[in-house]
Amino acid sequence: MFKLYGFAVSNYFNMVKLALLEKGLEFEEVTVFGNQSEEFLAISPRGKVPALGVEQGFINETSAILDYLEEVGGGKALLPSEPFARAQVRALMKEIELYIELPARIGYPEAFFGAEISTALKGKCKAELLAGIDTLKRHASFSPYVAGDSFSLADIYFLYSIDLACGVAKKLFGLDLLVDFPQAQELLGLLKQNPHVKRIAADKDAAMAAFIAMAQAKAKG
Repeated sequence: MFKLYGFAVSNYFNMVKLALLEKGLEFEEVTVFGNQSEEFLAISPRGKVPALGVEQGFINETSAILDYLEEVGGGKALLPSEPFARAQVRALMKEIELYIELPARIGYPEAFFGAEISTALKGKCKAELLAGIDTLKRHASFSPYVAGDSFSLADIYFLYSIDLACGVAKKLFGLDLLVDFPQAQELLGLLKQNPHVKRIAADKDAAMAAFIAMAQAKAKG
């Protein structure tokens, strides 16, 4: 059985969790926050989550874990079999991560944890988020899923990146990133009806208060 290391508020942890659930694979959740202890560094060399425990050892980095599950995990395929279509899904995953998810993280301290970030960082966050949304508009098909008519890993990246990005944009800039992007709004609504997505959301909600308290204490300490 796989062991999934991480915590329920982590969007990257939830990406892997949804893939495991969608593929119908058995796994055990091991709740752990990223840290620099020798014990955890033996599991995740940078001390970050998620990590996946498998028979041979541990796999870290979300994209590597998802690739591994596609290659050996069985269950429902979350990447197309045709090489060009598969490359398009992987490109969309990378674009969502680099141009939406990572820019949103610039704004996390102020948007979610009560800290302040500089005007320059706010400007960078806003500009890159808007550029990332424009990139998605140009590349994704939303028919109805990000990469076409089938649910794929691109939808998992979309789901667990876009909500956080929208939250940052709303709190810091008063912007609705999806105001003129109805296809993305519709897909987000569709994905949130997925029973596995609902389960993950409930787990996240249950863990949120404790996580925020921990993060705020760490920021002050």
